[in-house]
Amino acid sequence: MAGLEPLYAWARPAVSRPQDALVCAVHWELVRHGYRCLGTGDQPGPDERKSELLPAGWEANKEVYTLRYKSTDDARELLLKAIMVEDSMILNVMDRGSQKVADVTLAVADYINPEHLDDFHKVYKNTEELGTRISSGIIAPLGAPAEKAKKEPESKKDLQQDEDPLRIPPRQPAGTRAPSWPSPMNPFAVGGDDLDPFGGRSGGMIVDPLRSGFRQPGIDPSSGIPGRLPPGAVPPGARFDPFSPLGAARPGPDPDHLPPPGYDDMFM
Repeated sequence: MAGLEPLYAWARPAVSRPQDALVCAVHWELVRHGYRCLGTGDQPGPDERKSELLPAGWEANKEVYTLRYKSTDDARELLLKAIMVEDSMILNVMDRGSQKVADVTLAVADYINPEHLDDFHKVYKNTEELGTRISSGIIAPLGAPAEKAKKEPESKKDLQQDEDPLRIPPRQPAGTRAPSWPSPMNPFAVGGDDLDPFGGRSGGMIVDPLRSGFRQPGIDPSSGIPGRLPPGAVPPGARFDPFSPLGAARPGPDPDHLPPPGYDDMFM
């Protein structure tokens, strides 16, 4: 029952009987389930506000404790009456809105050590059982307050992308990069991929024009080839044999402009 210790330390000067300590535990269980105390008595008083603490004078009547609670979402208001009958405490709780009533009977000696009212670490016992009794006997029948779970809104840009029915999602996940290419000029890298195909090494038996010799700057097939391949058509890091000249300004003459020798010889 985390949080009960500081509450009991605050209320300790008013605790003089075992039932006082039990009321403190019952109060904290209601707080844990989303309720805050408004005050004492059947009727509201002036300048009331919700609080996790017990109100002044909560222990004045040792035979009947009367406390009022309101849920954190303001949807429910409860009237709690803890009535002492010999060695037992009868908890009678009414939801003022729906008029639903729930009640639980607790034997004070089952949860309180009367000889240790000054020591928080010894005054309570069977706290898990007490919490279960309050939850199943009061909270569940009356209904727990609705939780105001607020999800952080997504950025406007992300919302627009998700709502665009014509947007084609990228084949390559955002934020990923193509793997680095080791230097193909290393003589010890020859055949490395064939010896260890999962090791990410370079130098296999399959010719890759883009990785033979020095890597050609500005050419990354995984990013797509304008006018030929869309982005993502070539997986990042895959060997790729281009089916046409790459690059907008390749050095040297166009191979299609160099006819073979004697091409105009009719006897060839």
